Amino acid sequence: MTLARTGARLLLTAGTWNWPGPDVSIWGKIIGGAAGFALGGPIGALLGVVGGHAVDRYAVPDDPIDEEAATRRIAFTVGVIALGAKMAKVDGVVTRDEIAAFREVFQVPPEETRNVGRVWDMARQTSDGFEAYAAQIARLFHPASPVLEQLLGSLFHIARADGVVHDKEVEYLRRVAEIFGFDDFQFDRLRATFTGNTSTDPYAVLGVTPETDDVEVRAAYRRLVREHHPDRLIAQGLPEEAVAAATDKLARINGAWDRIKQKRKLI
Repeated sequence: MTLARTGARLLLTAGTWNWPGPDVSIWGKIIGGAAGFALGGPIGALLGVVGGHAVDRYAVPDDPIDEEAATRRIAFTVGVIALGAKMAKVDGVVTRDEIAAFREVFQVPPEETRNVGRVWDMARQTSDGFEAYAAQIARLFHPASPVLEQLLGSLFHIARADGVVHDKEVEYLRRVAEIFGFDDFQFDRLRATFTGNTSTDPYAVLGVTPETDDVEVRAAYRRLVREHHPDRLIAQGLPEEAVAAATDKLARINGAWDRIKQKRKLI
């Protein structure tokens, strides 16, 4: 077992943790030396600095865990905090709405709000650029992974907090998407999916065009539903605290398909 995996095990098997049970909370365990030890890189450094404020005691039970998946869950969570905090500065002002939007993306228990706030504030202050965080997260997942799509969706939600996604925020998100392995066409599909207005082109949400034939449109819909089912995303590294956002994404996909079916009179 590598040192990083040992650190992840110490971090993720502490106390009452038994992933992926329904009562698990990630927030109390992402702070502290074990998290930084497990992850390394800019995310580990961020947690190492913050960890002096709140360090849990760890004990290793006998129950085995999927250490790689557990590490991905922590990286996803901290990545959204760090990338969200840095994006919130892109338009020059960090508003309360943007911070509140993060809490809408993830289920944050009241007792963990201060821990999350510490990570957010430290991420805003660190000299590390957002690209370093994005690159570290990208290395933990397959390029253009559905889990990375969901992470981008979380960032879109934060960007929309003040009612509009500014051009600088779009540029920021496009660069993050590029690091994650998405091309421009895929990014436009994600933008259509996550902007959330009722005029969104349903074809763009499914990543097809009005000229695409019925068979291919149906196949694209089924593939997206399969890839973005919350249970599958959790197995690939999505924290359970982000399931509500994933469920919303699936609803958008289903809504786009329903609109296309109605237009084309498909059964």
